[in-house]
Amino acid sequence: MPRLAAFTKNGVNPNYQAFLRGVERAAAVEGATATHHFPRTPDNPAQQIALLRAVVAERPDAIIFAPADDALLAEPVAAAIAQGIPFIGFVNRMAGDFVTFIGADDVAMGRAIVGLMADALGGTGDVVLVEGPDSAPTSRDRSRGFREALAQHPRIRLLGTAPGRYLRAPGRAAMESLLAQHQRIDGVICTNDLMALGALDALDAAGRRALVVGNNGTIEAAEQIATGRLLASMDYDGQRMGAAAAMAALRHLRGEAVPREILLPAVPITRANHAAWLVPVEDRPLPRWNDIVPAPPE
Repeated sequence: MPRLAAFTKNGVNPNYQAFLRGVERAAAVEGATATHHFPRTPDNPAQQIALLRAVVAERPDAIIFAPADDALLAEPVAAAIAQGIPFIGFVNRMAGDFVTFIGADDVAMGRAIVGLMADALGGTGDVVLVEGPDSAPTSRDRSRGFREALAQHPRIRLLGTAPGRYLRAPGRAAMESLLAQHQRIDGVICTNDLMALGALDALDAAGRRALVVGNNGTIEAAEQIATGRLLASMDYDGQRMGAAAAMAALRHLRGEAVPREILLPAVPITRANHAAWLVPVEDRPLPRWNDIVPAPPE
């Protein structure tokens, strides 16, 4: 029975929870087992390094991995790969001889969510940016996409930025700092949904209003989109990615072909289509491999 080990940056982000569930479900369908590993302190690279070394010593058949810090984890991951353990990367891309990487075009996602914000603002207004950690490639890429898109809207002014660490409480603290600095904020762009929810918390506590967008398509974000509190998010289907990662690992172990990169399409989530993202993760069907990687035309 193949043994997979799945590593995420933390266990509190709903999208990582969905990812781990996708790995587990897809592994079970194919008669494999999957274990879950994440730092006790969210996004702590030292703890993740220790976890990785402990798991490598147990010799799993494959490791599915999202680094807490792509630079600091480079050496421990390279050492594990050198021992002959195949690695499947996901969400946060990093250097190394990975079998494949599974994620999304985060720059394009950043551009798309700014486009939704710009349309809602009528092309003019003052906005702020709540960013994730610099150690996360997804945050760096989404922020780059935000800035590229904002450059196409000269009447939308970026007032400032603040770090929210991809978590709700730090996202709220970042928004509180921005509210203290700026008397008027028309829009808030967040690199993930947890920080967007934190921004909403801060706005409510201050008795102020602004349009807020997130990213990841979590159920709680969809609920806030339904009420109108959150303007929009972007789909970043954790369960689908997890299932794809498990299937890719098992295909590789069977000697079957796996593309070097699998980028899932990102879909904007608004009040017009949010209902699909209200379905609990465990009730969503698992994708098939050919749904994710279509067979080439004959």
